[in-house]
Parts: sequence; structure tokens; C-alpha cells
Amino acid sequence: MKKHLPNPLKFKFHFLFLTLIGFSFIGISQTSELSVEKIMQDPNWMGTFPSNVKWSADSETIYFDYNPEKNTKDSLYKIDLSNTSKISKVSLEEERKLISRYGDFNKDRSKKIFSKKGNLVIYDVKSGETTQLLDLSESISNAEFMADENKISFTLGDNAFIYNRKVGSIKQITNIKSGKAKEEKEEKISDKDAWVRDENLELLEVVNQRKTEEKNEEAYREATAEEETFTFYLEDRNLSSLQVSPNAKFATFKLITRESGENTNVPNYVDESGYTVNLPARSKVGENQTKVELAIYNFEKDTVYNIKTDELPGITDLPDYVKDYPDKEWEETDREVVPTTVYFSENGEHAVVNIRSKDNKDRWIAKINLETGELNTLDRQRDEAWIAGPGIGYTFYGGEDMGWLPDNKHIYFQSEETGYSHLYLLDVTSGNKKALTEGDFEVFDPELSNNKKHWFLTTSEVGPGERHFYKMPVMGGKMEKLTQMEGNNNVYLSPDEKNMAILHSYSNKPWELYLKKTKANAEAKQLTEGQSEAFSNYEWREPELIEFEAEDGAMVPARLYKPEADVKNNAAVVFVHGAGYLQNAHKWWSSYFREYMFHNLLTDLGYTVIDIDYRGSAGYGRDWRTGIYRHMGGKDLSDQVDGVEYLIENHGISPEKVGIYGGSYGGFITLMGMFTEPETFKAGAALRSVTDWAHYNHGYTSNILNEPAADPIAYRRSSPIYFAEGLEGDLLIAHGMVDVNVHFQDVVRLSQRLIELGKEDWEMAIYPVEDHGFVEPSSWTDEYRRILELFNESLLD
Repeated sequence: MKKHLPNPLKFKFHFLFLTLIGFSFIGISQTSELSVEKIMQDPNWMGTFPSNVKWSADSETIYFDYNPEKNTKDSLYKIDLSNTSKISKVSLEEERKLISRYGDFNKDRSKKIFSKKGNLVIYDVKSGETTQLLDLSESISNAEFMADENKISFTLGDNAFIYNRKVGSIKQITNIKSGKAKEEKEEKISDKDAWVRDENLELLEVVNQRKTEEKNEEAYREATAEEETFTFYLEDRNLSSLQVSPNAKFATFKLITRESGENTNVPNYVDESGYTVNLPARSKVGENQTKVELAIYNFEKDTVYNIKTDELPGITDLPDYVKDYPDKEWEETDREVVPTTVYFSENGEHAVVNIRSKDNKDRWIAKINLETGELNTLDRQRDEAWIAGPGIGYTFYGGEDMGWLPDNKHIYFQSEETGYSHLYLLDVTSGNKKALTEGDFEVFDPELSNNKKHWFLTTSEVGPGERHFYKMPVMGGKMEKLTQMEGNNNVYLSPDEKNMAILHSYSNKPWELYLKKTKANAEAKQLTEGQSEAFSNYEWREPELIEFEAEDGAMVPARLYKPEADVKNNAAVVFVHGAGYLQNAHKWWSSYFREYMFHNLLTDLGYTVIDIDYRGSAGYGRDWRTGIYRHMGGKDLSDQVDGVEYLIENHGISPEKVGIYGGSYGGFITLMGMFTEPETFKAGAALRSVTDWAHYNHGYTSNILNEPAADPIAYRRSSPIYFAEGLEGDLLIAHGMVDVNVHFQDVVRLSQRLIELGKEDWEMAIYPVEDHGFVEPSSWTDEYRRILELFNESLLD
């Protein structure tokens, strides 16, 4: 007879029993220095690790968030280059005086303009002095030097201004107002009221005379009034991204019309008020009514006009998936597009814009004719799945790595044209495009050097499991590798580019801060040593990076944790990372640090653990990224199954002793595995899992599965709730009740489905105070002791 999962009380009692006497099973004694309580306690127990690194404006001091006092949150600390052995806490007074990392430098980088507490401030690099230039009634933002550096543009409210430093004058250069223009409205009254009015005017001479005089005065005012200044009215739209061209001839801005879809509410049953309070949350996929227009403000013509997107190449193209719906009539019309960002050349004479189709299958980079609003397409990227990848950005939010070289002729951008995200230059005068990087690797965060002669960039050229920092000539050429430490190197260049502050980590070593000269052969000096004694006393494993062959011939990367032979229990646990597009089989400290520690505990107890970068994961190029298009639970799940086959064939794992677990996307894969691959997975823990993709958000889901009404096939084959009848093994479902990302409703609907199907071998653990990412150590501990109990009970009997 199939064994049922123990009830929660049994979980608690059994776990306490195990911690008292050591973990023991039939014929084998397996123990660990670790326990669930230890690894799931407040992360402060691990030590103090630096984050959020930034430099002082004079390049003499490194600032970073740190917490050696174990306070409720980090504080700001610093290390001066004059004494790198000393770490000091930054006083509030010093912190208030720091120069913002944001703002705009002039061409020779001698001055920086920025907004501080809503005021306009200028910083002199040589003297180190800051001067407040403007303190106005509203907050100043988006301050930039113009081509004439005596002039600074900025925005205030919905309008743009220019401050002339030479004469100290301020000029408003746009006249944008909310609402609608005043129009003469015809008086609309009923026939009855019109009769009463006319009868009254006919009977009462004085009233009639006053009405006539009023009309005559209004007519005189209109005839003698001076011509009004041009005003652009937003009407029912919101203004965004207002920016002025460096030559002050044009401004561009976005007009956003939002039609809110039907949002869902997440009930909070433990609100401090004692009442159930609904938390506002997102709408579901398919609710995407936002319209974005790009407008040009022409100062010489004193008018505003929109850019024209109807001539973009392929604007009417239908996606390939329509072939799966031969009975549906598809109309070829102009697709809706979203302009993300406008980029002006340094002299202000040229501008390019990045435009995305709302279905996210096209990205156009186009030159704008600023006089007419017409577009000349320079580059079109089409992906029948969806446009994405490092440096390419997102449909509504931009975020692409893009800009101009100082020659006012070349633009740079990233593209997955070759299957990997690389850096390109394009001559806007000739249309010629040149790849600056190439190969089976990806490029991250390219930035021009101060003198505009070189690029600084991070790549995965050494291998997908490493990140290193490089320097390269601006027009392309050999990349010089500036970091040498194996793992991940997050580099923060000093403003003078002479030094690099590096956050470095390895697979079994959390992040620490290093200092290195910006030279390939310089030695990196470690500045922090954050591990606590309790954490460093355990010998944390370095997981083995492996590859195994999938059913379609692809080589799948994974992390492997192998137990010692004398404790090996021939059982395996498959961990599925979340987010879908995320990398976890790498050589640096994982963002899943709790899970990493749990895998060490499992391995101590004799389990073999595999952590797979399945199809859809980041770090391996376009084809890997889009391998889940229109079928979540397809190749991403078969990669897990093939990983199990690899363990059975190569590491002596018993086919009857395999469990699977993961959170969010990993929880979704766990459910799909338990429902559709019951012969492979005997137990599973699905944490904060999506159960029906039609109930998730639009931005993420519509890229991968399109929209439910347009592509129901993709949703039906991708959603676990449709396959619940396949459950045979032991399933634990765990979910936070105030999860505003993957709503608690997901597992409520699934539980009802399991009840109606008569399924018995499942349990649900609910966490009343937790959102999607748990924060309470008690919740983490409760959740993971249930997972451990599940595997111990289901896989080792």
C-alpha cells in the first residue's frame, strides 16, 4: 500500500528526534555538522559580505554596504586607498555630502552636474567642491550638459528648462500641460429647458439686454486678443522620458495611455489591524492595454508631432504560430509598438530610437528625421520566439546597452543576431554594421572609456560558468583580459579608471571585495574577509560542473554534489532553479545560497544532488534561452529527466529513489515532473509554484507563451493544473499566502483539482506572513525540514 505523507505534527516531532540522535536509517548511519535550523537561520550567521559598491568622485575611496554589527540592515562603510587595511563606518554627515553616482559629465570630465534633494548641483572634479546652482519650488531631474556647456537642460514637472550658467538665467523651452485645451462648448439643453429660457428672455427685457452685452464683450476680447503661445496638452495621457537635444532644437518625450486591466487582490489574513485586508496585485496575462507614443517637440516651429511607425519593415508580419490555427482568420494589420529610448548624438544633429513590437517578436533601431517624425530603419532584429538577451532590454522598460560614439556617426548596440549577445557598431550614414565581438559567448555591460578610445566590458568568453572584465579598442580588436580570479568578477571602475574595485566570489566562497590596478598583470588585493567562524568551520563543497547529453543531443550543463562512498544511499535529489531565465550551474556564489547549503546537508546524508541549467536558462545564448517557447514543461522538463538518466547510468542511483524540488519556476517544473513523469520522480516539493500560466503576469508569460486567447495550445500544454490526474508519487506543496507575484490562488485552485481527482498522497504547507521570497527564518526552517522529511520518508524506506 502506498505510504502517505506524515502530518505537520509528525514532521516537527520526527525532525527533533533526528537532530537529537543523528540522522539514521536502516543499516546506515549518516550524520552532518549541518542542520536545517542552522542553515535556514538569519543569514547574518554566515558572516558579513560587501555589496552595492561605489567610488568617491575623486577615485580615492571605495564605499560599500556592510554590516559587521549585525544590525537589521546594512550601513555604509568605506576603505580609503591610502590605507586599504582599514574599514570605517561612514557617518551620516559624510554620507550626505557624497557626490551622486548619477548625473552627467561635461566632455573633458572636469565637471559633473546632478540633482541632489531636488536641487541642481555642480561638482568640480579638480577642486572637489560642489556648488548649488538652483533651488526651485519643485524637484529638478534629468540634468544634462548641452553642446554649449555653459547651458544645462533639466526637467521640472512636465516641462523642460535650460539654465545658462554664464548669465544665471532660466528659460522654459516646452509648454506642456495636463488635461485638454479649453474649447467653446455648445450649450446642450433639453427642448423643454430651451423653451423656458427663450420664453424668459422674450418676457424680461433687462435679462435679454445683459445676455446680448455679454456676447458682444466676449466677441471683442477674442478679436483683440494677442496670439496665444503654443501649448501642448497631454489630455488623458501621462508624460515620460522628456529629454532635450544637446543643440536645444528639439525635445522628445513619450505619451503613455494606460487602460487598467482587471487586477487581482491578494488577501492578507494577518494584517496588524486584525481584519482581512486585500493587497493590490497585478493583472493576469493578456491584460496589456497600455499605449506608448513618441513625440517630438520642435522649438523652431513651436509645435509637437508624433513619430510615424507605420512604415517599419515587417510591421504587419504575423507570427509563425498562427499556422497552428488554420480555422482562425488572422488579419494583417500594423502591430502595436513601444518606443523605449531616444538617443541623441553629442552634437544633437541626429537621433536614433529603439522600438519594440508589443508582441516582442521584433526590435527596430531607427534613425529619426527630427523635422518630420519619419523613421529610417537601420537594423531589424526578428525572433519568432521573443526578443531578449544580455544588453537588449525589455519591451516596456528599455534597459538596452546602446548609444553614440563621439564621432556623431556611429551607434553601438547589442544583438543576438549570431545566437549570442554581442556588441555591434553601425554607421548611420552608410548603414554599415560591424561586430566588435564574436564567438559562442555573451557580452555584458559594455561602457566607453573616459577618452572614448576603448571599451570596458564583461564577457563569458572563458566559459559560461565564469565572468571576466576586458578592455578593447573602440573600433574593435583584441580584448585584453583585466581580471584573473576564477569565478565571477563584478568590476567597478574608479572614475579616473586607474583602479578596479572587484566583488569576487567562487562556488563555495561568498562575495568579497578586492582592489586591483586596471592592468592585466596587476595583483588583486583582498580588502574584506567576511566569513564568520561558524560558517568557515564547515568544509563547503565545490560542486562539480558537468554536462550530460539530452534526448535531442544537446549537452546540458549542471552542478553535481556527490556523497562519500561510505554514506551514499543511492538516492538523488534534482534541484530546479527559479526564474526560468537564470543561471545556476556556474563557478560563483549562488543567489540560491540557502539551497546550496541544503545540498551540502543532503550530500552529507548520502544523497546525490544535481542542479541543472535546463533549457530556458541564462548564459548559453539565444537557442537555449528560447528552448521553452510555446511549451513550458517541454525541454525544460525533459532536461531534468535526462539528468536523472545520467545519474542512474553513471552514478549508481536507484530509479526508485529520485526526488525533485524547486521554487517559483522550479516549483512549476516540480509539478509538471510529478504529474507527467511519475515513473521518474517518486517525490517532489513544489514551492511558490505557478500552476496555471494563464493566471501569471503579462510581461513574463506573453513572451514565452504568447497570449491565452491567441495561442491557447501553448497554455494548455504548459500548465500543471491540466495534468494533475497523473500524480502518483508523494507531493508537498508550499506557498506564501501574501505572495503578490505567484498568487496563493494558484495552489488553491490546484488543491481543489487534486481533491476532485481523489488524489491522496499530497500535502500543503501554507505560510500566512510570506510573500514570494520568504524572509522569516522560521518560515525557511519549517519549509525545508518538511522537504527533508519528504525525501527521507519517500526515498529511503
